[in-house]
Amino acid sequence: MARIRRFVPLSIVAALLFGCAQPPKAPVAAAISIDRLDPVTSDPAVADAAFPAAIEEVAIPSGESYMNGIVYVAQGAGPHPIVILLHGYPGHERNGDLAHALRRAGWDVLFFHYRGAWGSEGKFSFSHALEDVESALEFARSASFETKFRADPARIALVGHSMGGFLAILAAAANPNVRCVASVAGANLGLMGQAAADPTRRAEFEKALGGWSGPIRGASGKKLVAEMITNAKSFDTTQRAAALAARPVLLVAGARDKVTPPPVHHDPLVAAFAAAGAAHTDSVVLDADHAFSDKRIALAHAVVGWLGSECR
Repeated sequence: MARIRRFVPLSIVAALLFGCAQPPKAPVAAAISIDRLDPVTSDPAVADAAFPAAIEEVAIPSGESYMNGIVYVAQGAGPHPIVILLHGYPGHERNGDLAHALRRAGWDVLFFHYRGAWGSEGKFSFSHALEDVESALEFARSASFETKFRADPARIALVGHSMGGFLAILAAAANPNVRCVASVAGANLGLMGQAAADPTRRAEFEKALGGWSGPIRGASGKKLVAEMITNAKSFDTTQRAAALAARPVLLVAGARDKVTPPPVHHDPLVAAFAAAGAAHTDSVVLDADHAFSDKRIALAHAVVGWLGSECR
């Protein structure tokens, strides 16, 4: 039976430095090469004047609206693999440090705000956000994106935090063009929808989602909880394990996370992948809160290192 691999993030630092045609069977600790700098903690030794690193603003069509986005363009002629970086609800922690580290490691990174969030057009809902991820995937696979950003549309990874982890799992399961997926402190909105059948829990969820909705337009705590209850079955991330069992998946949790506590959101998902016979799923639990506030370097090593070894 396949097993879920658990490992200490620092043991995979070397994997991101070298890349490999065939993913290793298990992470192996190794020394950092003297001619390759760690992209998590070091800038490139030499800037590429012909193909420099850059940041470009983009407008991504979704439905009848446009979403505000940024592309962190990696230096070099490429073609560069692509990470689509998905923020949570409402997205106060946007993981810009991860975007820069990924770019230094050779990835183009597409970051955007969902419809109705942080100034993007349209109205926010969880269902709209799922559609928005598909729109971002279509945008990243376009010929114009490939040419302008020296990108490789055949190598796309989804990396999501909190609600973004939920979106990454569901979108990747529905889209075979996603090569690999990482969920960081991912939320299981389906289990939350089931729990909200209890009136007390429902009121708690409504208050929490409503209290964090300042930069969100078109949604309220009550509307969002009602959406979770209606879609409790389809929003359950554990039901997507079988669809992703053959692809590389990284599940990261914070042991001190009180927003998406691991026993509720992380552990059942890890168990679901194990039950599905997943051969390429890795689980990492850091001693951190929901935002990994005091473990940002460790988080970056875990995500960037895993992508470098499993998804290039």
